[in-house]
Amino acid sequence: MSAELFIGTRKGLFKFERISGQWHQTYVAFLGVPVTAFLADPRSGHWYAALSHGHFGAKLQRSTNRGATWDELPMPAFPKSEAEGGPSVNQVWTLEAGGADRPGVIWAGTLPAALFRNEDHGAGAWQLSESLWQMPERKLWFGGGTDDPVLHTICVDPRKSDRIVVAISCGGVWRSEDAGKSWANRSHGMIAEYMPPQRQEDLNIQDAHRVVQCRERPDHFWCQHHNGIFYSTNDLERWESAGPRFGFGVAVHPRDPARAWFVPAAKDELRIPLDGRFVASRTRDNGKTFEALSKGLPSGPGYDLVLRHALDIDSGGDLLAFGSTTGNLYVSENQGDEWNAVTHHLPPIYVVRFGDSR
Repeated sequence: MSAELFIGTRKGLFKFERISGQWHQTYVAFLGVPVTAFLADPRSGHWYAALSHGHFGAKLQRSTNRGATWDELPMPAFPKSEAEGGPSVNQVWTLEAGGADRPGVIWAGTLPAALFRNEDHGAGAWQLSESLWQMPERKLWFGGGTDDPVLHTICVDPRKSDRIVVAISCGGVWRSEDAGKSWANRSHGMIAEYMPPQRQEDLNIQDAHRVVQCRERPDHFWCQHHNGIFYSTNDLERWESAGPRFGFGVAVHPRDPARAWFVPAAKDELRIPLDGRFVASRTRDNGKTFEALSKGLPSGPGYDLVLRHALDIDSGGDLLAFGSTTGNLYVSENQGDEWNAVTHHLPPIYVVRFGDSR
């Protein structure tokens, strides 16, 4: 069971540790600065934090000594600078470690939607996946809550580290078999009800809010989509619908791919808990049935929203945590049967990650 929980918020990075059966805040960094992505690299032990300064723009920081000190790293950047009329990276939305056989590789997904790779633990230059950036289908993508499309999900296949899956809002799910040199759309079966009927099955405009891959059964994926929950049991040959449930976050059990967790919400302009009830939901049978998990959560009307990176599960599969836009942080130590409030007083929460989660 993981003993460390990292929380990226509108006002800094916080760490909580499980000590004598209780969770305690033990660390804070970047106080006052939005932390948009975080990675505790299990291979090197390094910590990475993506920041979004109001005046200085997006920044990337790394600690090699568990937060005692931080060093600024080069930012992912497009070959043509903004001054030369090119795009700029407005925000790093996700950071992921490469495979065990690529100990220095770090991946970054950005706004606007692009994928970058670094081969030196975040130091040195980042390489843009030109094939994804230049593909003709990009002209069909559009923003889902942002002006530009955003690449917010990166899944590194545990069997083959050059096999990468990314998700884009709104641009669908894509897979590369060669570390980003070429790509194939893997959105078959998704439905975009926000589009005219003749375009709802268009692979290139799907708003996949978040995609996760089962660690020990990597042919199995789950997606929280704008228009419902989808799952794939055949290595993304096709997605199947598990119902029209809106939300952002999703977590899958590391060994049991039929078991997944979500935090439902009312969609579009509302974006508050469904029916005013702040609950988590769980399926144990590939979406055939769902359980509402509310023990320990507030019983009255709630207005918390759990963002796409604010729900996580640890490597053991029993410990879950999620944080909300109202600064509430909850942990379950029994797969969601019961929840305990860790704190109600954090800034709006963007990222929740256990120290051992991948």
